[in-house]
Amino acid sequence: MKGAAKMTFSQINSIFEENDCFTILTHKSPDGDTLGCGFALCEFLRNMGKKANVLNSEGFPDRYDFIYEGYYEQDFEEKYVIAVDIADTVLLGHNLERYAKEGAIDLCIDHHISNKNYAKNTYVDAKAPAAALILYKIMRESGKPITKHIAEALYTGIATDTGCFKYENTTPETHRIAAELMEEYDISFAVINRKMFDVKSKARMRVEQGVARHMEYYYDDKCSLIVLSKEAMEESGVDASEFEGLASIPLSVEGVQIGITVKERHENVYKISVRTTEEVDASAFCKNFGGGGHIRAAGCEIHAPLAEVRSMLLMQVDKELNGTKQD
Repeated sequence: MKGAAKMTFSQINSIFEENDCFTILTHKSPDGDTLGCGFALCEFLRNMGKKANVLNSEGFPDRYDFIYEGYYEQDFEEKYVIAVDIADTVLLGHNLERYAKEGAIDLCIDHHISNKNYAKNTYVDAKAPAAALILYKIMRESGKPITKHIAEALYTGIATDTGCFKYENTTPETHRIAAELMEEYDISFAVINRKMFDVKSKARMRVEQGVARHMEYYYDDKCSLIVLSKEAMEESGVDASEFEGLASIPLSVEGVQIGITVKERHENVYKISVRTTEEVDASAFCKNFGGGGHIRAAGCEIHAPLAEVRSMLLMQVDKELNGTKQD
């Protein structure tokens, strides 16, 4: 369906009805949106009498255990593959690379403006603050039951991708749907928000303190940058999962317009996360390095030595902040 008109919710629900043995893919370094969508859709399909499993290249982090509570893997021959909240197959991760080949993914449900249109069928709403909000609307249109657990998984996706409804991507509809989830399904929203935004392990606190101490500042403190080397992360003795979700810290400093997190994945391979204020388009920034995402939150991957990576990023920062962009 590449290049075709935008799919309708009815068409997507027909796909759910007419197929079986679903594999649901979630992106590497999983967050609340991809996991919320993955497990909500899995339960929804199973409740329809279908077989479905959720896959992630890196496993499911403990902090989201309430989303996958009661989940078990079913044994079946895969017949239909759905990607949720995945803009590009490079985000599948090493252990799911087999799905990166052309034609391997049947349906993608996403909200990233940078979606590469890699699936046979694609539904993208770049104005939606979370893929979970889209999925809820699809499920609601189907007329089939939505359980409290499904509603909580979807709420988690919406809450985490909007920063507990404080990010610029939060719309009036976002609040209305969150209220509907609270009212119709009696979700444990306070428990979810505390777990997602307030509670941190002692190890996480140490990580954040270290990040604050080693923050780098550039261009009259309008840009802040942190580097997480593989060696330092391993020597810390802290579980790798505690180093996820740090991208918002550089932007939390007063006066910073571009916050950059540089995380070493392998030798000379760095994951870049960019967060910006209204002066800078984060997606456009990352597009210069083959990445993308949202206007205020985006990412990319750069293969080069650290000194070169830092230099490349700061040159682009200079273009953004000092008006030296090239046509």
